[in-house]
Amino acid sequence: MHEEQLYRAALNGDTETVGKLLTGGADPNRPSEGEEEGLPLCAAAAWDRHEVAETLLAVGADVNGREAGGWTALLWAAANGQAPTARLLIEAGADVDAANDDGDTPLTLAARRGALGVVQELLEAGADHEKFDGDGDTPLDIAVAWVGVHLESALLDQIEQDGWEYAVSRQHAKDGTELVTVAGRAPDGSETEQVQAQRGHAAVATLLEEAAGVYTPVDQLVARAVAHRDVDEDAETWWVVADSLRRRGDEETYEALARLCVSEDAREREFGVDAIAQFGIAEGEKPYLERTLPLLLKMVTTEGNPQVLRSVLAALGHQGDPRALPAVLDIIGRPGHERTMTDAIALADVLPPDHEEGLALLIEMTEDEDSDVRDWATAGLAGLEADTPRIREALAARLADPDLNTVAEATRGLAVRGDDRAALGAARVLAESDDEYARGLVTEQ
Repeated sequence: MHEEQLYRAALNGDTETVGKLLTGGADPNRPSEGEEEGLPLCAAAAWDRHEVAETLLAVGADVNGREAGGWTALLWAAANGQAPTARLLIEAGADVDAANDDGDTPLTLAARRGALGVVQELLEAGADHEKFDGDGDTPLDIAVAWVGVHLESALLDQIEQDGWEYAVSRQHAKDGTELVTVAGRAPDGSETEQVQAQRGHAAVATLLEEAAGVYTPVDQLVARAVAHRDVDEDAETWWVVADSLRRRGDEETYEALARLCVSEDAREREFGVDAIAQFGIAEGEKPYLERTLPLLLKMVTTEGNPQVLRSVLAALGHQGDPRALPAVLDIIGRPGHERTMTDAIALADVLPPDHEEGLALLIEMTEDEDSDVRDWATAGLAGLEADTPRIREALAARLADPDLNTVAEATRGLAVRGDDRAALGAARVLAESDDEYARGLVTEQ
């Protein structure tokens, strides 16, 4: 009886009940044999019950335990696109290549769903991208087959029955890709069915192509990026493609991106700038700087699209060259320009230590109404090589900031300058913030 209760509590994410049942002797590795058969860890993984999964693993749940059909917790997390729990399971020792009885692996299941976040976790953990599923398809075969498919129609085809009513809903999954759900209901309401997938197949295919050493023409990759520019929550597919092209670091790809920067299409120009911004940069080496910087400076004069110009500003910052400072100040100072954190990042990246106008503007940004602008401006100020009373006072003023990440950045800046006031910021962050990044900034000095 305890096993059925434990399974149900894990499925519902009821951490308190899970804890009580485990304390009362419930076995986390004994499958429920009731109406809902299975292992509690698998239930937690399928529904991203992260805290429950942590609790179960802590008391000895077998991370590679198998349910009927050979399903493991990681297979369930992959099939349902649950990246946070997939990461937890991998860190706990889950077999990233374990297949179920049908031959599905975590990577083939995640590729079929279009679960970008899970695919990234699996590839980082060394999952075998060449391992076939039960039908003889690799993860790349599966992902490529879904690229360009109208997702809603394909999902409806899987469950469509005569006379049923259907509805489509869309929301963003935790990895930022769009989650599409198609739900159906019989006319009398006696039966229901739903199927889901994420609109991440283009990004997944790009990652798997890169892993497999498959060369995909630039124009095909650009088409993937542009098609998803306004679909993903934070342009995830756009940046996966841009980063993949950036890492090629070859002359042919550079020339293709440079041509995009002067395309008639604004979206193509935007992508070209974003991809070329860090092209070939590795370990401090910038082999294309003397070609990229003039190209970007010319675009400062010629570009009329605000979004493309925003990308140009970010790209100038990525060059990290003080010669870009006049252009950065020009863009930031234009009438109607809307300040964002990109302004602070770009300015700090090209600001020489003795430029008073630029320093004054960066300090002004540390006082901006927008917390993201304040945070990044403070981070930029903290990272300057210069150490002056003006910089120290500006950093100290942020120790009372309502945003604790900003406080942490100011604390770091004061600490590296040997200013005793850093202790005040560290004490506040440690007392008030549970953010790992912020806490790390004030303790790793």
